[in-house]
Amino acid sequence: MIANQHTTNQQPLTPDQLQQLRSALAEGREPETLSSEFGLESGAQVWEATAAAMGLQLADLSSEETDLQILDQFPLRLIHRYEVFPLRMVDEQLLLAISDPFDLQAIDAISSATGLRVMAVLTPAKELSALIKSHLGVGAETIDGLLAQQREQAGVEMVDELNFDGSEDAEMAQEASVVRLVNEILSEAIETRASDIHIESQETGLKIRYRIDGVLQRQPVPTEMHQFRNAIISRLKIMAKLNIAEKRVPQDGRIKLRVHRREVDVRVSIIPMLHGEGVVMRVLDKDNLSFSLRGIGMSDAIYRSFENLIRLPHGIVLVTGPTGSGKTTTLYSALSEIQDEETKIITTEDPIEYQLEGINQIQVHAKVGLSFAASLRAILRHDPDVVLVGEIRDLETAENATQASLTGHMVFSTLHTNDSASAFMRLCDMGVEPFLVSSTVEGVVAQRLVRQLCPDCRSPYVPQRDEVPDDFPWELVETTALYQPQGCRECRNTGYRGRSGLYELLVNNEEIQQLCNQRAPSTEIKRAAMRAGMHTLRHDGWQKVADGITSVDEVVRVTKADGLLAQPDLAGAPPTIGLTKAAS
Repeated sequence: MIANQHTTNQQPLTPDQLQQLRSALAEGREPETLSSEFGLESGAQVWEATAAAMGLQLADLSSEETDLQILDQFPLRLIHRYEVFPLRMVDEQLLLAISDPFDLQAIDAISSATGLRVMAVLTPAKELSALIKSHLGVGAETIDGLLAQQREQAGVEMVDELNFDGSEDAEMAQEASVVRLVNEILSEAIETRASDIHIESQETGLKIRYRIDGVLQRQPVPTEMHQFRNAIISRLKIMAKLNIAEKRVPQDGRIKLRVHRREVDVRVSIIPMLHGEGVVMRVLDKDNLSFSLRGIGMSDAIYRSFENLIRLPHGIVLVTGPTGSGKTTTLYSALSEIQDEETKIITTEDPIEYQLEGINQIQVHAKVGLSFAASLRAILRHDPDVVLVGEIRDLETAENATQASLTGHMVFSTLHTNDSASAFMRLCDMGVEPFLVSSTVEGVVAQRLVRQLCPDCRSPYVPQRDEVPDDFPWELVETTALYQPQGCRECRNTGYRGRSGLYELLVNNEEIQQLCNQRAPSTEIKRAAMRAGMHTLRHDGWQKVADGITSVDEVVRVTKADGLLAQPDLAGAPPTIGLTKAAS
């Protein structure tokens, strides 16, 4: 859809402002950064005012249809050279999306190359870049350069995939084009807020997927990229200081980058698979993180109870949940909350995901005997007040953590269980005596991550009864507005932007201690905790649905129905954590 400038109320930019904008574009600055200087409220208004001043129409590419037949006939080199994109034919004119209204040379060159009259429409640079990548794939420009370079060297057009040995891979990995291609893959992942990059070698070609807000999304790539699979993987190995010639065993490494003046750590894992090596990279964006208990999505009641737990003089506090559920973030936030000059905090982790200022961190090295258990024994000789153990995996680590708490230390750790009540029996099953578990574990947090609804495009709706689970508190529909995802340019048409946590906090009490000593099933411990006021993950999810933070589908995706065991007791629930009306 194309919005004509006459349909907006935005005043055009003045000649002086246009000159300032032109200079900014020449320096590589984005027009959105000038909004405050121009006295405008947003970057969108800068684009509207620019379009109005230049006599151009403003294109909304999120709803604009592309004529693929026109795209197939259009010279791709012009798209990359001038940062333009052909949309469709309108009245025998080529509708061309541009992001630089001052680049008249681009319009003339394209008109000359295609023999068509060109009608340019203005669009924000980020939207134009996203459209190019969605149709041509990540790294398409670099792939064109690689193919051209290969044809020049070989003198023929490639038909089959080339086989590379180790030395050839090393040479290819150092080519400027390969370096640029890998950098494009990494920078695109960081710009889209991806937490993981998956590069998978398959029989049909190379597949790249980014995990964004916890969900894998496939990225379009040129089909020719498969020919450069070995060079890409070799380049990543070189960056991660791994053995480039070793392709038979798994390898792990780490890359430190600076992207757009931001420091980013990338954990690299490479595993040999059927059709080649598979690469998974965890992106750790330091500048995009803040460890704060207030900011991770805890309700006020859970926050107050958890804060009391982490400030106890001794004991064990556990955080449980599957991989990627935010356990480390919760523990780091807890350490940041209690950190001061009077408290000695030491952690033992595998691996150290983030470096925390003022906290002593130990990297586990199992190959040289520095396990969680061994490092924990050494830590206790350094007079700590608080100890964080990355994960309790075995009996030795569990016993050492128990002894540390009994000798006056506060111990934080993680455990892999489905809910908070199962943590007690999990430690007992490892071999720790029940009376030690019941007397040392002060509290357990179970958590999951849900995607947050995009605030710019979420829409209210009234669901039908068959559209919600049986345990959904139907009275919500009568008392508050529910929201569902829609999709817009801000959220890349997913309907979601960012993530928030769901939390279930079990605080140990006398009844739970007795049940633990009796090795009672986790369901009995869960009932006792709920009688004491605990709300389950599912219930916390319904609360966030009521608050307009997430959708019903997201809660169903990450939590399991509790049945009659955990039906929300709205009448008896504490008002601070019961289901309440969402703010409109």
